[in-house]
Amino acid sequence: MKPVTTGRRTQSAVSAAQEQASSEAPAQWHRVLTVLADISLFVNTRAVWTQAASHRVAVAAVISVCYASILACGVLALTVRSRRSLVRLDLLILLTAVTLTLCAWTLLHQGSDEARLTTQAAKELAAGHPVYGRPWPWLFDRTVALTPTVTGTYDLTYGYPPLAPLLTAPLLGLGHGAAPATAVSTGALIVGAVLLWRMLPPPWRPAATMVCLGFGILPQYARLGYPAILGLALLVPVVVAWPRIGRGGRLGVSGVARAGCLGAACAAQQLPWFLVPFLLAGLYAVRRGELGARPAALLLLRLTGVAATVWLLINTYFVVSEPRAWLDGIALPLTQGAVLHGQGLVDVSLYLTNGSDRLDWYSHASLLLAAGLFALFVLFVRRLGPAATVLPWCAFFLATRSQDGYYLMMTPLWLASAVTAPAAEFAGAWQPRLGTHRTRIALAALALTPALLAATLAATGEPPLRMAVTGLHRSRPVAASRLAVTVTNTSGTGLTPHFMLTAGQGMSRYWRIVRGPKTLPAHTSASYELGPPAESYGGRYVIPRGGAHLRLRAFTAEPQTLSTVYVRLPSA
Repeated sequence: MKPVTTGRRTQSAVSAAQEQASSEAPAQWHRVLTVLADISLFVNTRAVWTQAASHRVAVAAVISVCYASILACGVLALTVRSRRSLVRLDLLILLTAVTLTLCAWTLLHQGSDEARLTTQAAKELAAGHPVYGRPWPWLFDRTVALTPTVTGTYDLTYGYPPLAPLLTAPLLGLGHGAAPATAVSTGALIVGAVLLWRMLPPPWRPAATMVCLGFGILPQYARLGYPAILGLALLVPVVVAWPRIGRGGRLGVSGVARAGCLGAACAAQQLPWFLVPFLLAGLYAVRRGELGARPAALLLLRLTGVAATVWLLINTYFVVSEPRAWLDGIALPLTQGAVLHGQGLVDVSLYLTNGSDRLDWYSHASLLLAAGLFALFVLFVRRLGPAATVLPWCAFFLATRSQDGYYLMMTPLWLASAVTAPAAEFAGAWQPRLGTHRTRIALAALALTPALLAATLAATGEPPLRMAVTGLHRSRPVAASRLAVTVTNTSGTGLTPHFMLTAGQGMSRYWRIVRGPKTLPAHTSASYELGPPAESYGGRYVIPRGGAHLRLRAFTAEPQTLSTVYVRLPSA
């Protein structure tokens, strides 16, 4: 009998061991996330390696080691047997992603117009000079983008809150050009990625690597020196599990730290401003459902007070030294009157029609949509609460500047909310009593209708100027030195046009009016002779290719209008 008993015990031990191993095995979806994060590191890595191999061999060697790490991690992600091993593998993938991000910055840290402006602001700050309201035209050569405005000028000043220059100033000795600003934004992205990775539950951590450092999207924005990346990094600890802030009526050390990060994010760039109302309204609704109206309001007041104090401390020097210029500077993206650009509804007037005499209504539509979405969020917070980190950016689709970067740079916050702020967190949130289902539908329609009407007005406007190219003067067979245009003002008000010749998407520099009236009276026609931008090589415009289709655009500021005509410039 003894051998039988021993056999049963042995079989039981084996079964227990198998069950324990099975319970420690990672979920298959965790493996899939790990593999996807690993694959995302391949994107754009070859381009960086190719550049490094030509003149930075040591960097190319490091990238080659990263390739080996990616391959090894791919094998291990599909073969490791325990959750602990897979979590350790996720850490290795994160470290590989950080290494690749630093390698790319080592090679590509020249930055963009925003990085150059931030670096120059840091230099002026270090020298004790004013930062805001000062044009720096020498920063913009032919390789650096300009922001044209409807007044026929360009925005050459610093138009962001001051945190990025404050952090860039100590790094001015790091290198020439925009390297200090790109180092700040790249470092901020890495810190934000590590924070998000650490704060998410272990099985979801590969998604943080993928969204922040994979695919090469956000690292590229960081290398261009966008201050919004700094704002993103500061928002990460705020957004992770944000409905739990102040649970039980106490902010605690964690809540105070998150409030401080929120204030600092608002001092880094303007995009966090649009997220703040949604977070505060959602937090109030959740805490009111838990604590009641008065305790929830007091808690929200304390959190807002901490955030406002941190924001004010960062801005204090500029508030005291240059208050008017500082206020105009941080509001500049909202008031500068930049020309239409982006991937949103403005494309109707930019590419599908010949323009519009109601461009102002795009801005009105954007503001109305933001207000409508906020109203919907408050009214239906139990349903829309998890989307608090996505809804604010929807308004930019109707804005005059609807670039996809406004959405892309904040996508890690979408992930943080999806994982740590699910619908269950809002089940007990307070929301207004709205009556019947029909009443709810009517309120939702009422909130969104003004934005829809404003957008329709903007997109259906007619171009106020009729233009016809009547002559082309050449200095060389493939270069234009003068463009003759006949312009008719069909509107009932005098217009001051500013002309631009563009190929493909986007905007270029304004052409000079060599001959023709500055202001064209209503219902009159005039002949204009246009010269290429002064920055063009030798005062000539090089025709892109034989028979290329170009767009001649005319912008006016009061009122804001756009008129477009297609131009075919012969090659000979």
